[in-house]
This record gives sequence, structure tokens and C-alpha cells, in this order.
Amino acid sequence: MPIERVPLDRFDEVILRILATDGRISATELGRRIGLSKSPTQARLKRLEDSGIITGYRALLDPIRMGQAHVAFVEVRLSDTREAALQAFNKAVLAVPEVEQCHMIASRFDYLLKVRTADILDYRRVLAERISALPHVASTSTYVAMEAVKESF
Repeated sequence: MPIERVPLDRFDEVILRILATDGRISATELGRRIGLSKSPTQARLKRLEDSGIITGYRALLDPIRMGQAHVAFVEVRLSDTREAALQAFNKAVLAVPEVEQCHMIASRFDYLLKVRTADILDYRRVLAERISALPHVASTSTYVAMEAVKESF
């Protein structure tokens, strides 16, 4: 079932750009910055939330300061790519906290994972005990990130 695209005008687009960098901005300040009063700004925010464009608000954490500086990208090949196997993998990977992102890929492998750990030893443990143990995993290939040049959250 296709997801319906929500039409956005220039005010909506500016609101979303501002919120992407400052999710704690007040409706009054947001309205001032976009040139609308508080009430229409709040109505637009509610519409953007109700339509599912704004899915929530959260704190952005610094993983390096939290001792999670090691990033690896992992190609995962499955032994079975029928729908039941894909669903089993999808469900199981959600339970691995070290996996920050999981994308099904149209390529010579099936999934690309972004995995964050404290160091290479911790990553090796996660790969052996968690990722390789996921349903239908046939093989993996790891690429260690040396530096994050750009990361959007």
C-alpha cells in the first residue's frame, strides 16, 4: 500500500528545516521566524504531526562522549530471501541495540547495517554473538568508518 504524500507549502518547509535543527523552539519564536502568529504556527505544527510528517521529538546524543566511537557498516547476505525469512530478519535485527540503522538493499547483498560500539573488540563480539546469529544470515562483510564527515539525524 503506497504512502500518501502530504503537500507542503513554503511555510511548512521552513518550519521543518527549523525544527530539524531546534526541536525545542517555542511556537511563538517559531512563528516569529517564519512570519506567522502563534495560533497559525501551532495549527501548522499540529497538521504536520497529525499527518505523520513530524513523527516525534527527541534529544540528540553525542555517541563519542558516551563511549560509542566505533562505527562499522556491515553488508549482510541472507541464505533465504523469501518474505518469511526477510520478516524474521527484520524483526530480530530490531532487538540488537548496537544496530543504529538497517536498510534492505537492492544489490549483491541483502542488508546494510550501521553498527555503533565502543571499540573493535566490542564490535567483534556484537558481530559474532548478535549479527551473525540473526535469522538466515549466510555471510557478512564489514567496513570500519574512520571519520564521519557528515551525519544527519
